[in-house]
Amino acid sequence: MKRPHAIAVARMYVLLLVVACVSPAARAQDKAGPIAPGLTLWYDKPSGETWENALPVGNGWLGAMVYGNVPQETLQLNEHTIWSGSPNRNDTAVPRDSLAAIRQLIFEGRAKEAEDMANRLMFHKKSSGQMFQPAGNLNLVFDGHDDYTNYYRELDLETAVAKTTYTVGGVEYTRQVIASLPDRVIAVHLTASRPSAISFVASYTAPHETDVVTAEGAQLRFAGTTSDHEGVKGMVRYQGIISVVPRGGTLITEDNQLTVTAADAVTIYIAIGTNFNNYRDISGDAAERATGYLQRALKKDFASLLDDHTEAYQRYFNRVTIDLGTSDAANHPTDVRLANFRNTHDPQFAALYFQFGRYLLISSSQPGGQPANLQGIWNHRLKPAWDSKYTININAEMNYWPAERTNLAELHEPFLRMVTEMAETGSETAKTMYGARGWMAHHNTDIWRATGPVDGAFWGIWNGGGAWTSQHLWEHYLYSGDREFLAEAYPVLKGAAEFYVDFLVADPANGWLVVNPGTSPENAPQGTDGSSLAAGATMDNQLVFDAFATVIRAAELLGKDALFADTLKRLRDRLPPMHIGQYGQLQEWLEDLDSPDDKHRHISHLYGLFPSNQISAYRTPELFKAAATTLMHRGDVSTGWSMGWKVNWWARMQDGNHAFKLIQDQLTPVAGNRGGGTYNNLFDAHPPFQIDGNFGCTSGIAEMLMQSADGAVHLLPALPDAWPSGSITGLRAWGGFEIAELVWKDGIVERVVVTSKIGGNLRLRSPNLLADGEGGQLQEAKGANPNPFYAVAPTPDPVISPDAKLTAVELPAVFMYDVPTQAGETYVFTWRK
Repeated sequence: MKRPHAIAVARMYVLLLVVACVSPAARAQDKAGPIAPGLTLWYDKPSGETWENALPVGNGWLGAMVYGNVPQETLQLNEHTIWSGSPNRNDTAVPRDSLAAIRQLIFEGRAKEAEDMANRLMFHKKSSGQMFQPAGNLNLVFDGHDDYTNYYRELDLETAVAKTTYTVGGVEYTRQVIASLPDRVIAVHLTASRPSAISFVASYTAPHETDVVTAEGAQLRFAGTTSDHEGVKGMVRYQGIISVVPRGGTLITEDNQLTVTAADAVTIYIAIGTNFNNYRDISGDAAERATGYLQRALKKDFASLLDDHTEAYQRYFNRVTIDLGTSDAANHPTDVRLANFRNTHDPQFAALYFQFGRYLLISSSQPGGQPANLQGIWNHRLKPAWDSKYTININAEMNYWPAERTNLAELHEPFLRMVTEMAETGSETAKTMYGARGWMAHHNTDIWRATGPVDGAFWGIWNGGGAWTSQHLWEHYLYSGDREFLAEAYPVLKGAAEFYVDFLVADPANGWLVVNPGTSPENAPQGTDGSSLAAGATMDNQLVFDAFATVIRAAELLGKDALFADTLKRLRDRLPPMHIGQYGQLQEWLEDLDSPDDKHRHISHLYGLFPSNQISAYRTPELFKAAATTLMHRGDVSTGWSMGWKVNWWARMQDGNHAFKLIQDQLTPVAGNRGGGTYNNLFDAHPPFQIDGNFGCTSGIAEMLMQSADGAVHLLPALPDAWPSGSITGLRAWGGFEIAELVWKDGIVERVVVTSKIGGNLRLRSPNLLADGEGGQLQEAKGANPNPFYAVAPTPDPVISPDAKLTAVELPAVFMYDVPTQAGETYVFTWRK
């Protein structure tokens, strides 16, 4: 089977917009005057020793955190395949009678006993997943630079360049750092306003016990092997080469250090290679790879590297522009803006954060590389929190929510490839542990594509990893309309559904087919002695519904597997419907066990609202209202990623002001034990740092301005009062539509330009009347959208508690139009006053 990533890579999207950009640092000569902020993170003080103050650069293979310290600069380095361990499996054979006994205990309400049995039988002492590990630190020591003035550092999102400037003894020094996308190296360029002014000592700090660091000629070399972890031998070998190229001056090698004296300018090239080929094969030549990357890069001076890097980067970044307005607050340093955001009007800060999320995805996820992990590609700890791997009960999926909708579809490829690889490893897990066909994954995976349960039954028994991650393959098809991609992805989609054909069991109380054992991730209902185990948890039911619905639709589109699709239809009809409980809430479990005082960070049963579309303002008003009640019960302030998810939920609720309130909560400095928030470098805080909240909030802002999951392209569905006027370009919608331009003023859509990539009916849902580009009247939409990309599987009617007090859903008035489109054509619509 060809892998879907080959199709994803082949179908590159064209560059839509190239903008000239001048960074604030280039304009900033006088610190007393305001600095035009643009799309720049900037600061008037160094990072110090705090990693979360440093600025990230990355190219999908290499990452660096640039501290911007003056006397001793530090670049903390990562390479995407430096992981502990080696190829391994972590599933455990489970006797069929033991699985049946666990299920029976759960059905009898003895969840704690079932959990204890699962821990004994399903969690033998095998790896709970391997760790993403750092490569080490490049240290540059500048003697005599302790007394400096005019300090400034920035990360320019328009060019992906980190820059530091300062003055010592009347000389202005500039450092530029890039992680070159086309050349797979990190480059550091040092310049000064006076000739022969650059002197420093370069050394390398190696974190691994196996590291060997040597200096020879103009190069520092380091090599080592990653850690053993949880009984799995570390066998990823890596080698790095740091090449120092001065212009003028002298270079001396001594004591594993390089000393540059009196140079006019210096460029430092950093290349790293490993022996990792794929999750089964680590037979590559690390030294040969590092040498190859370096030799190719050394053929270019820094100006050429920078030009090629900027061009490659902007092919992605410039596809989407956003303007939410500005204010005087935008003239302050980024850390000051973060501290003030809750209490000031700074709409440009939200736009900056939106684009920062896109920057991070470009920098940490490139076709052919590894997917962005729990920290993207940036990690300074040998033993990071949660191993910095892939938590697939929410976090890894959230990383890729911006990919399709914010016009970065190619960057979805590493995740889609990971899903196809988990389908390979997960087929053995399904067979070994559950006697089932198809494939499945539990709540964590790593570079070795582990699919067995980890961390104990409370968390690890959840088996929805295959059902959820496979939906990303379907989503890629919905946005692109790529039939060839769908054909290649189909076996993975089918396998995720096939697992549940064999795994579902009948609930003896009512005959519904349920996931047992299952959980609502990381939360426990009342009355179970702290056990999370359940049968028919709402999220499990929603995931199975989507897994079945996707394959039913895909089989129909591809003209195959009619009998299997019919089986799935019959099984889907036997899944439990969603339930509305005594408080009017969407129940998290089949039983009405929710507490209005539960503030748990996971609200997994709202998967059906987002990213799925089983809960709709227009199709399922009772469930829609119940979801709103659940959101109100859970509250707003939580961990960073949870608040990022809530932005998307409130956007689907069409409540722009509440969604904006969550953005304010997320863009609050991390302080003490208040929960999540944001670090000074705008990294999301669980805490500690998790990148998923960055990506979740970027997705949420896009959802506030345009949605396409509920039967139409919905313009400004959740516009907050804080953004009354603005514009955005480049968002993508299902069915190959691209919002080339969306302009609004005082909450009114003034102009929208839509490009149809593949043709078909364009259904627009707008808060105000629209006309065509010549002022002509548009056709009013009636009935279901005939565009097949907007077909939605009907959600079963909910079971409603007799104690529930339901109120009517109140939504803003909308106008809907149908516009036939042709592939490759662009359509203009304006406000019909």
